[in-house]
Amino acid sequence: MRTFVADTWHLFQRYMRNTLRLPIWIAVTLVQPVIWLFLYGQLFRRIVELPGFGEVSYIQHLTPGVVIMTAMFGSAWSGMSMIRDLDEGIMDRLLSTSVHQGAIITARVMHASVTVGVQSLIILGMGMALGARIDGGIAGAAAIMVLAFLLGAAFSAMSNGVALLARREETLIAIVNFVGLPLVFISTAFIAAELMPGWIRSAAEFNPVNWAIVGSRSAMQGDEWMLVVQYTLYLLVFVIVCSFFATRAFRVYQRSA
Repeated sequence: MRTFVADTWHLFQRYMRNTLRLPIWIAVTLVQPVIWLFLYGQLFRRIVELPGFGEVSYIQHLTPGVVIMTAMFGSAWSGMSMIRDLDEGIMDRLLSTSVHQGAIITARVMHASVTVGVQSLIILGMGMALGARIDGGIAGAAAIMVLAFLLGAAFSAMSNGVALLARREETLIAIVNFVGLPLVFISTAFIAAELMPGWIRSAAEFNPVNWAIVGSRSAMQGDEWMLVVQYTLYLLVFVIVCSFFATRAFRVYQRSA
């Protein structure tokens, strides 16, 4: 156990140093969320006037959705660095050392989750600057960060698992786009659940992205903490499932290497 923790920490530091050498990439990945907040927030601001929407302002509704969407897409591309390591032989060199094999995946998931956490905090601040309120206070903000962190960890593990199986950037890009966009639109990111078609509303109940969005929105409003706890537990289970998938994918790679 001590070896696993130490190796995970050392690899995590390596990945973080690589990110800090080129912090521009964190800024680049924030461009799209900023567009969502500014343009979508203005374009659809009168949608709250529809009967049943329930929010006092659209930016209040949109901000948690943008935070979670950024967490999902940011972590879903985590497998790209795995593919680069595979192509450059770095993974094979790691496997030839005494490094704990579980640490290789865990460190990557931690790195993606921490990066997502920083981005989520920035976006949350932008949303507040545009008029969103966190009525749940510090506890509400912390709950949003936890939900974003868990969703990021799950999608990072899934992305790395796909990368180990596919080993091609084109395949990973296709899978991320094929899965990611439907998950966003089968959620309450842009529209209230009451205004969704019935089949989409039913599908959203099984969507982990929607779990994180609804939980974040409840934490932001500070009125339904049981929902926050419920969806946090759901996402924790989702992280475990995705981590199991990544572990199995790693073993498949080892057997075929």
